Amino acid sequence: MKLYYSPGACSLGIHLLLEEIGKPYDLVRLSFPDREQYGPVFTAINPKSKVPTLVRDDGSVLTEYGAVAAWLARTNPEAHLLPADPEDEARAREAIDYCVGTVHMQGFARLFRSTNFTPNEADHGAVQARGREIIDRGFRLLADKLDGRAYVAGDFSIGDTALFYVTFWAAARLQLPLPDAITAHYARMRERPAVQRALAQEGLAA
Repeated sequence: MKLYYSPGACSLGIHLLLEEIGKPYDLVRLSFPDREQYGPVFTAINPKSKVPTLVRDDGSVLTEYGAVAAWLARTNPEAHLLPADPEDEARAREAIDYCVGTVHMQGFARLFRSTNFTPNEADHGAVQARGREIIDRGFRLLADKLDGRAYVAGDFSIGDTALFYVTFWAAARLQLPLPDAITAHYARMRERPAVQRALAQEGLAA
């Protein structure tokens, strides 16, 4: 397998899943500042110009965070990355959908890509303020869902990887205040050897 990633992007969550699985894979780094995701080499592989992008052993390409995470979990059952209980599986998938679809795409996107929401530079402050509202509310709701649990679905699962990458953005990049339950989850995740390896490989260990 081959994972196309950009350091610290949402692909970080898939990267740490691959480390949890422990099977051989290759990494291909893309520089978003240099807009390599739009270059002809990568768009020939994924015309969406997005990470994570996973090239599987048969040469087929899989994209979109939830799809990649679920496929890795299903094809590596020995890693126990997807809960066997239907309720817990639903909670793991729920966490991914909310972290990616709302906290990331509606919240952080307004902070990191304000121009995608308005062409008027004078409106960027309002766009970013709305992004912070979405992020803050999102983490409050996610903290409530944890409800004393160590992980989002009881045991570690694919759902925790999505929560980790958005929390990484909040804690490591922006130093945003977070609910206690989210801070504890983030610390717990950073203690996992697979997470430490993925961070180190992306130059994010500090």
